Amino acid sequence: MPYQASSQRLSVSRSAILVIDLQEKLVPVIPSADHVVQSTEALLMVAELLEIPSAATVQYPKGLGGLVEPLDEWFPEPEEKLDFSASVCRRELDRWIDAGRDQILICGIETHICVLQTVMDLLQESLQPVIVAEAVAAYGGWEHELAIDQMKALGVTITSAESIIYQWLGTAGHPQFKAISKIVKSYFR
Repeated sequence: MPYQASSQRLSVSRSAILVIDLQEKLVPVIPSADHVVQSTEALLMVAELLEIPSAATVQYPKGLGGLVEPLDEWFPEPEEKLDFSASVCRRELDRWIDAGRDQILICGIETHICVLQTVMDLLQESLQPVIVAEAVAAYGGWEHELAIDQMKALGVTITSAESIIYQWLGTAGHPQFKAISKIVKSYFR
């Protein structure tokens, strides 16, 4: 029987990254937010090498500020929202859906509010949200864990950035393997 890769694996052609509300007035109050921002940036660097699209949202930027550095450089015009779910932001999401990108990787805060509601809405659209474990957080650790458990119960994939990266590569023979390995070593080891 010939080799056949699992359809459950993350694919470069089906993936996109959605960064939710990593903003100036929110990040400082989240205990692990610096790690979330760093992990998100590393994943964006790899995605750029693999030509995987990404987008970001900001919740009520007049009150909560813009994206934190260095994410503000990645997304000079994040999509603004008042709803907690980032699924209302259709500018990039509709493009991704039209292009067959149904694996939506989620980075951002807070896990039990905007991340959870976004995931529920993406599931409603028959999309496959994927939680980047070290790139989501909440002010309260127990609220974060509760939301993770709820998403697991909904069948959502929750995995590490490194696992995602190596699923995208698929092989050490990938043309970007060496460049991406350097990013992994710098950010995740």
